[in-house]
Amino acid sequence: MQLRGEQLAAHLERALQPIYTVYGDEPLLVIEAADAVRAAARRQGFAEREVLTAIAGFNWNDLGSTACNMSLFGGRKLIDLRIPTGKPGREGSAALQDYCARPSPDALLLVTLPGLDWSEEKAVWLKTLTEAGATIKLTPPNLGDLPAWIAGRLQRQQQGADREGLRFIAERVEGNLLAAHQEILKLGLLYPPGKLSFEQIRDAVLNVARYDLDGLREALLSGDLTRLARTLEGLRQEGEAPPLVLWAMTEEVRALAQAKAGVAAGRPVDLVLKEARVWGARQALFKKAMQRIGNDQARAAVRFAARIDRLVKGIGAGDVWDEFLRLGLMLSGRQFSCGEE
Repeated sequence: MQLRGEQLAAHLERALQPIYTVYGDEPLLVIEAADAVRAAARRQGFAEREVLTAIAGFNWNDLGSTACNMSLFGGRKLIDLRIPTGKPGREGSAALQDYCARPSPDALLLVTLPGLDWSEEKAVWLKTLTEAGATIKLTPPNLGDLPAWIAGRLQRQQQGADREGLRFIAERVEGNLLAAHQEILKLGLLYPPGKLSFEQIRDAVLNVARYDLDGLREALLSGDLTRLARTLEGLRQEGEAPPLVLWAMTEEVRALAQAKAGVAAGRPVDLVLKEARVWGARQALFKKAMQRIGNDQARAAVRFAARIDRLVKGIGAGDVWDEFLRLGLMLSGRQFSCGEE
């Protein structure tokens, strides 16, 4: 069965499945969901626990032998299998399928993984785990939903904040849920239960934003110039290499131009996005960006990215970080002259 993250708590109050698979891009959510499964297993008599970590050189025969090697006192066991790469490989895939075919009645298998790409989500081994137990895919809230997520976490510790305070926290953590979690816990330690003032939040919360290239891509495609400027400045201060920043932005610019050209030629939008290697959640961002900008703007953005490439290589004059922001301005849908040579 497939469960959403918000369904897990109620599900764990009932009889447990023999296998739980937990995965997602956000480590905090995966850790919390796995902890919830472990706690439920302890409540229901799985007193022993054995951790297996499938790193290079891992012997997949250990999975079956661990399930068979039960305590002399007849206790039930939780097998905590961690696959850090998210890719069990051919041997691991076979071992997981074999286990699912004959799960131990005295063991509960918990499999934790990082985020999986679209191909791994369709893999036979994951489908087999889902059919034999319960699979929980943890999806982090997007930036617009982050204030509500923070409000829910504050409520757990009997605290609250107004919209301004919630937005302040969200902007400072820049999508980093683990950092947000830490800041929320800190507010619980610093202040008593009740409504937090903006001044209290401002004084307590550190700027722990995690500026990364994925956030940069999202800001670029969404046309959010404020976030784009903040992310670029964060990357600049953290010493990110300009060629890597240019690569991330250019990948999106080229894909967008390719998709726009395909649609202009009368081809279905889903098909051209697939050909441009745009999958999953990125498709929604691309479709909005395609509605926002025209074909001429898309082609001009490609040419402007090539101009920045020359600047990165030392050809021409100008500040490359300013030019990154100008490229983002071109894709925001606003009127802009790039001043191409």
